[in-house]
Amino acid sequence: MNILVIGSGAREHALCWKIGQSKNVKKIFVAPGNPGTAQFCTNIAICADDIGKLIKFAKEKQIDLTIVGPEVALSMGIVDEFEKQKLQIFGPSQKAALLESSKEFSKKFMQTFNIPTADFKIFKDYQKAKLYLSSCKFPKVLKADGLAAGKGVIICKNKNQAFMGLKKIMKDKEFGSAGNTVIIEECLTGEEVSVICITDSKTAHILPIAQDHKRIGDLDTGLNTGGMGAVAPLPKYSKPEFLNKVLETVIYPCLKGMQVLETPFRGALYAGLMVSSNDIKVLEFNCRFGDPETQVQLPLVKNDFVKLLMECARGELKSKIVFEKQFCAAVVLASGGYPLKYQTGYQITIPGKTNSVIFHAGTKIIKGKLVTGAGRVLSVVNANSSLKKALALTYSDCYKIKFKGKYFRKDIGQKILKHGSKN
Repeated sequence: MNILVIGSGAREHALCWKIGQSKNVKKIFVAPGNPGTAQFCTNIAICADDIGKLIKFAKEKQIDLTIVGPEVALSMGIVDEFEKQKLQIFGPSQKAALLESSKEFSKKFMQTFNIPTADFKIFKDYQKAKLYLSSCKFPKVLKADGLAAGKGVIICKNKNQAFMGLKKIMKDKEFGSAGNTVIIEECLTGEEVSVICITDSKTAHILPIAQDHKRIGDLDTGLNTGGMGAVAPLPKYSKPEFLNKVLETVIYPCLKGMQVLETPFRGALYAGLMVSSNDIKVLEFNCRFGDPETQVQLPLVKNDFVKLLMECARGELKSKIVFEKQFCAAVVLASGGYPLKYQTGYQITIPGKTNSVIFHAGTKIIKGKLVTGAGRVLSVVNANSSLKKALALTYSDCYKIKFKGKYFRKDIGQKILKHGSKN
């Protein structure tokens, strides 16, 4: 088979790495890809949102399956356009992708189909939102309605923070048109976990439960980012009782709701959950694989991942999914200053021998040298029968990799170790 992966980050590098393990895959193309994917795939100079050129390329190269990484392409309707041309593609339709591209749609959807979530109010008028906040009890959470690269969520401990956050979203338009509408939610407490499944719209297979580390600083301090690291699986949440509860209260009600709306959801369904005692609530739905969750989930998939994705795209997921009995850890190396202002173009030095699989996120080749090209630069990943060992191996290489301004969190996975896991 010829496979086309759309995107340029560490998630897409990880997808290509996993796809490359399939005996049925002849060639992997990536649009636009990165220096990491270029090592074993063919990078194509087509942007992820240039749907017309991507369709033309898929036809010319007789692509058997296209896999979409970024949410922007999905929100633009890339799946609908590919399917009109009879091209197999893994991902949800534009209408189904509203689960991520519009938090207003998502919250109303959860309310309609009795999917547990935080209480909320929706505002399109700045003054009305401000008036509401003036009478609220805190903390509260403000969310920009549209896509904001994982950064459109502001947790407000008091009224002043809420007013400042509201101004950022609705007046200063820090997240662009995503801030035309704001959702104000109760602030949930508990432990945040990432539940990501692949689905053909009726059947769903949950990938190993992961925990993303969204804040820039250790101990979950500072600004939200696109993700600074992840671990999987989480022993506490990998028991059949918990998985069945998630399927029964979140995943299948979501899929059934999509069917009712006549927008069946095929692809990767991501439910960000807040778990406290026996209570499960959905923080958000995403319509694609996570980043950095993908980097720790795919190394744990034992069977042919391409076959599973093809079955989902065709609406006939029949194969079972099998996982390695291991733990996987990923630490993101970022440019100093991220997620605010940062500089790029610094040379990256990676040792010849490493313990880790290194997925490129924001790298470039300039004058024959590998340099930093974005806020999140690399994902350093290890799998091991011991989570403690996987983390130790990962961090060992994080220190060995060199570039000016390198920053990474030092506490990835520590919450899981503190749960009392003997691993």
